Amino acid sequence: MPSPTIELLLILQDRDTRRLGIEAQLKGAPREVAAVEQRIAAERAAIDAAKTELREFESKKKILETEIGSAETQRGKYQTQQLSVKKNDEYQALGHQIQEVQRQIEELEGKELEVMYAIDEAKKRFAAAEAGFKQNIAGHEARIRSLREKEVSLAEELKAAAAAVAESRAPLGAGALEAYDHAAHRRMPAVVPIRGGKCGGCHLKVSSEVESAARGKTSEVEFALCDQCGQMVYWES
Repeated sequence: MPSPTIELLLILQDRDTRRLGIEAQLKGAPREVAAVEQRIAAERAAIDAAKTELREFESKKKILETEIGSAETQRGKYQTQQLSVKKNDEYQALGHQIQEVQRQIEELEGKELEVMYAIDEAKKRFAAAEAGFKQNIAGHEARIRSLREKEVSLAEELKAAAAAVAESRAPLGAGALEAYDHAAHRRMPAVVPIRGGKCGGCHLKVSSEVESAARGKTSEVEFALCDQCGQMVYWES
């Protein structure tokens, strides 16, 4: 059976382990929030990309409309000039120019139709992306709210856990606390059982002196330390 000091140390260790666990969760909370915020930024960037694609097609359509309007105006001018010329060669030349402008207009109108089709497809993609991404963003924002609430709750839990640790340290002597703190600083658990003659921390065989001290056979020793790793050890019957 563990000594009274070891029993108190095991209580301290249990409470300390809980405190450390809460601290780790609290420390990780901002990273979790940051990760979710990055996902929100990615969703919004995707919406912006879909919106930019649509705007680019709409801008291209306006440019084509302007070019078609300019070409139609030019064709009208040539047609007006053709009516006023007297010479056949001038009439023929203007006819060729009218045909060339008409060819350009038809080519531009073909491009306009392609762009109009692309706009319809881009609108569908944007509408689908916006709906999906906004739903995802809403879920991410809810997750952030949950994480913030958890952070507040963990902070309260940490206060209670720290108070419990302080309470469990009070009945222990300075020597035991110093040894515990030194072992805990290296790694947890700081207080481990001896099983099969081996330390429960490093799993190496302890000396007969350490085993005797852990068994309580050395009356002047309040607790024993593993002579391999330095963790506090006790005999587990």
